[in-house]
Amino acid sequence: MPDSDAIAAELTIGELSERSGVPASALRFYERKGLIASRRTTGNQRRYHRSTLRRLAFIRASQSVGMPLSVIEGVLAYLPHQVAPTRELWLRASECWSEAINARITKLERMRDRFTECVGCGCLSFGQCLLVNPGDKLATRDAYTLLDFDEGAD
Repeated sequence: MPDSDAIAAELTIGELSERSGVPASALRFYERKGLIASRRTTGNQRRYHRSTLRRLAFIRASQSVGMPLSVIEGVLAYLPHQVAPTRELWLRASECWSEAINARITKLERMRDRFTECVGCGCLSFGQCLLVNPGDKLATRDAYTLLDFDEGAD
């Protein structure tokens, strides 16, 4: 049985939700994914260590820059559940993720430029449009079928 100091350092799911701004349903989901952990009372109620607040802040901040939960989970796997993420952990994760974020930015800029070009053209042709057929992925299909379809669209 936990001692009174340990109990004082714990939060119910409602308290954790209120203090973190994360809905209880999301907390249960994060727990199923192994991102956070709780202990169960004799009445089978969840109790979260106060360090879970910092873990949730790390998860939410990571998600806000576009990191998928699977990547966040990989980082948090190196940290015991009752240990709060530190500034050093955030800096290391940030360094690792900067390349992925920059690649995503480059891809989004390329998509924006293609979209801008297509707005001016307006063709939406399966045979020519970079948005409809990026990298000419449809080239392996029957070209006559594509041409017939494109001509019918006019």
